[in-house]
Amino acid sequence: MKVVTQLAEWKRLRLSITGTVGVVPTMGFLHEGHLSLVRRARRENQAVVVWIFVNPKQFGPKEDFGTYPRDMARDLALVEHEGADYVLAPPVEEVYPPGFQTRVEVERLTQRLEGAARPGHFHGVTTVVAKLLCLTEPRRAYFGQKDAQQVLVVSRMVRDLGMLGEIVTCPTMREPDGLAMSSRNVRLSPPERKAAVCLYRALCAARDAHAAGQREGEALREAMRRVLAAEPLARPDYVSMADPETLEELATLQGPALASLAVRIGATRLIDNMPLPAPEG
Repeated sequence: MKVVTQLAEWKRLRLSITGTVGVVPTMGFLHEGHLSLVRRARRENQAVVVWIFVNPKQFGPKEDFGTYPRDMARDLALVEHEGADYVLAPPVEEVYPPGFQTRVEVERLTQRLEGAARPGHFHGVTTVVAKLLCLTEPRRAYFGQKDAQQVLVVSRMVRDLGMLGEIVTCPTMREPDGLAMSSRNVRLSPPERKAAVCLYRALCAARDAHAAGQREGEALREAMRRVLAAEPLARPDYVSMADPETLEELATLQGPALASLAVRIGATRLIDNMPLPAPEG
């Protein structure tokens, strides 16, 4: 496995790589969710590139860029074990050199949910992913369903700009109690970690009500809110029952839907979601 930190070196190296390339974008501090993406990329491509970069442009001024967990040595050992061929891990000044002034923006999809709660977040995501796709020229790029809005936004950017490559969405990986795997979970204290499972329980409450025939969007959102209200450490940012393509909130579910939520547990902000199928018949 070759680790590259300089983009000029990477550009020269990319010219020598033949066959299909799969890229796994990450911000490091890898967990089983990330590694499942690497394994799938390994199965489906001749070369696998893992991107490890904590992107300052997707953090707001009051967010946790400085304290975001990092452990490069551990990350490199993990992805090498999974068969990655290359790790692209540039410093910030390589990605955003002096004078950098370009921004890639997707409009309507970024105005809801995470975009509304974290202004400017998606500008940072789309700009860095666009740069990554240009640098790696992959056949496939792998993202987790846990960041459902991010996948929608990146997919729209790729379609709108006619970029090469397929955006592959992989299932959310969960702990045995249902908590979605996240690099931020390590920051939860034991009581907070126990409380954090309320996100999954809230999604399951909406799923179960939907399976029982409930089709009113507000009733399904309220089912999630009741679960969160029962957890003293939970402070919801939003609870959503939306169209899975446009993210517009649904009054009545007539097709598939996306249940999603963002909740603060102590100082840690967690997100999760659960796709709901279209009603049968």
